[in-house]
Amino acid sequence: MIDVPVVLFPEMDANLREKLDSLPTAPGVYLMKDREGNVVYVGKAVNLRSRVRSYFQPGTSDTRSFVPLLDRILGDIEVILVDSEKEALLLENTLIKRHKPRFNVRLRDDKSYICLRLDERHPYPRLEVVRRIRQDGARYFGPYSSATAIRETLRIINRYFQLRTCTDAVLERRTRPCLLYQIKRCPAPCVFDVPQEEYRRSVREVVLFLEGKEPELVEQLRVRMRQAADELRFEDAARLRDQIRAIERSLERQRMVFSEFVDQDVFGYHREGPHLAFEILYIRGGRLVSARSFYFSGQEFPTEELLSSFVDQYYGQGAAIPDEILLPREIEGLESREAHLSEQRGRKVRVYVPRRGEKRRLVEMANRNAEQALVEARKKDRTNLELLERLQRKLGLSRLPRRIECFDVSHFQGSLVVASQVAALDGEPDKSRYRHYKIKSFQGQDDFAAIHEVISRRIEKGDLPDLFLIDGGKGQLHAARAALKDAGVLGQVDLAAIAESRIVGDTGPTGTTGRVPDRVFVPGLKDPIVFAPNAAEFYVLQRLRDEAHRFAITFHQKLRRAVNFRSVLEQIPGVGEKRRKALLRHFGSLRRIRAATADEICEVEGFSRALAERVVEFLARSRDPDRDSDLPEGAAQSMDPDAAVGEVVEDEATAAAEEAEASRMAQDVESSA
Repeated sequence: MIDVPVVLFPEMDANLREKLDSLPTAPGVYLMKDREGNVVYVGKAVNLRSRVRSYFQPGTSDTRSFVPLLDRILGDIEVILVDSEKEALLLENTLIKRHKPRFNVRLRDDKSYICLRLDERHPYPRLEVVRRIRQDGARYFGPYSSATAIRETLRIINRYFQLRTCTDAVLERRTRPCLLYQIKRCPAPCVFDVPQEEYRRSVREVVLFLEGKEPELVEQLRVRMRQAADELRFEDAARLRDQIRAIERSLERQRMVFSEFVDQDVFGYHREGPHLAFEILYIRGGRLVSARSFYFSGQEFPTEELLSSFVDQYYGQGAAIPDEILLPREIEGLESREAHLSEQRGRKVRVYVPRRGEKRRLVEMANRNAEQALVEARKKDRTNLELLERLQRKLGLSRLPRRIECFDVSHFQGSLVVASQVAALDGEPDKSRYRHYKIKSFQGQDDFAAIHEVISRRIEKGDLPDLFLIDGGKGQLHAARAALKDAGVLGQVDLAAIAESRIVGDTGPTGTTGRVPDRVFVPGLKDPIVFAPNAAEFYVLQRLRDEAHRFAITFHQKLRRAVNFRSVLEQIPGVGEKRRKALLRHFGSLRRIRAATADEICEVEGFSRALAERVVEFLARSRDPDRDSDLPEGAAQSMDPDAAVGEVVEDEATAAAEEAEASRMAQDVESSA
C-alpha cells in the first residue's frame, strides 16, 4: 500500500504535523479541536489513519468547502481507539452529545419521537403516549409526526374500541366508574368485573388497527355486526357499523400504498453549501403514514459523514426501528450498523441504498421532500433575519440580536424567590440555554436586587449573548445595567427591558380608563419605545418574555409543592423521616395519603394501627386544598425543595385530564346526536 503524503497547512503546528504522520490504522473516533481547544467535529472511522489524512490529500479535485475552514481553525486532532466499528459508532454518538460540536449535525434528546405503547401482559392493557422506546416487552406503534396525528388516532380508538385510559394507580384505587363509562367509551374494569376475553378482543382489534391491517379488521367487525343483527342486538350492530365507517374513513386518508407490506424508514437529503435538510418518510405496513424533516445550518463536512452521524443519533435516541432503512447514498459501515440495529431491535433489520425500482423512487421522493423542507427553512431564516434587523434599527442596538437571553423573576409574597433564563437563536427558542436560578443574596421581595444577582451570575459564566432582555420596566433595566457595569462588561452586550401592558386612569364608575401597551425601555432613552400594533419584530420579544414568565412560574410552583408537601408531613406526630419516606414510596402523593384509610396506611412498613389512625385524624383536621400537591420526582428520597426541579408525578393530573377529555367527548356525542 502506497502511503500518500499529507498536504500540510503552512502554519500547522509541529505537534499536529507529527500526530498526522503517526496516526494508527485501527478503528476509532477522532475529535477535531480549534485553536482554543474546543471540539468542533467528531467523526468515526474503521481506519483512523486513512480517514483523517483524507482531509489533507493533494489535488485540485477535492473542492469540499470544509478544507479551507480547517486551515483557519484546526488546532489539534485527538483520537480514541476502540476494538470494533460498532464500538466506534456508539462512542461517536456519546461524544457528540457531550461536546456538542459546531460542525456535527445534532439532534435534540427526548421529546422527539411520539409513539404509542401497549403492554399486553397487563390484564387490562391501555395505550400510553411515550417519547422513548424501551426493551421492556411492550409493543410500540409509531412514530407519529405530530401530537395532532396521535390525538386523532387516540380519538378513534377511545370512541370505538373502548380501552381504558386511566393509569394503573387510578385503576387500582377507583371506587366508582368515571364519565367515560357513562358515555360508553370504557367498560370500567376499574370497578366492574369485565370478562378478560372480551377486553382482549378489543385489544387485538386495536393492534390490527395500529398495524395498518384495516381490511382484516373490517372483515372481523362485519362478521360481528351481522351476528349481532341476527341476534336482534341492534344497538351493538349499530355501534359496530359506526366503528367500521370510522376505520374506513381513516383508511381513505392514507391512499399511498406500496407493494411490499413491511415497515420502512426512507431517508432523503438536500444540501446547499452549509445548509442541509434531512427527510424521513415513515412507511408502515406498506403505507406511507407520515414524514418528518430536519434542518441544519453551518454544516461544513462531507455529506456522507453527516448522513452517517444523523442516522446513528436518530436511532440512538429512542426512535422506532423498522424492518428496512433506505438511505440515499452509501455511508461507511452499513454491515456493522445493520448488526447493531438488529441487536437493538431484537429482529433482523436491513440498511441499504436501493439502486432501482420502487424503493429507489421512494428515496427520490424523500429527496424531493428534503429539498422543499430546505427551501422553507431558509425562507424562514431569511424572514427571521429581516425581523432581527428591523428590531436592531428600532431599538438602536449596537449589534444584530441573533442570540437573545430573557430573564424574569417569580416569587410569592417575597418567599422562594426564583428567576428564569430563556434564550432565542435567530428568533427561535434555544432550549439548550434555558436555566433556573434560586436567589441567594437576600430574603424578601426585591425584584431589582434579584435581577442584579441573576445578571451578575450569568455574566460569570461567559459566552454573552447579543442582547439581554429583562421582563420589567425602568427599575429592572437600571438594576441589570448596574450588574453589567459592576462586572466590567458594560457595552459588550446590548440591554433592554420589556414592560407588560397595563390599565391606567380612574377605575371608578364615573372615571375613564386607558391601557398602556407593551413597551420597551433601553438605556439612554427617557421614554419607552412603543411598537406598532402586531409588529412582527416586536412579537419576537413578546414571545420570549412570555416564555421566560412561564418558565419562572413553573419552577416556582414546583418549589412550593415540595415545601408544602414537606411541611405537612413533618407536622404529623410520631412520624419521623424514615416513616415519611415509607409513606411517600407507598402512596406517591399527599393527595393519595389524605385519601387513604387507616387500613391502607397499616400496610406501610413501620405503621401500627394506632399510628395509622393518628395520621388519618391529623390529615383530616389539617385539610388544606391548596397544599394538596403531587410529590415531585425525587422528593421521596431527599425531602428537599431542590428535588422539585424534577417532573411532577402525573397520576392525578392524568385523571383530571381524563375527566376533561370525557367531558369533551360527551359534548361530541350530544352534538352528533
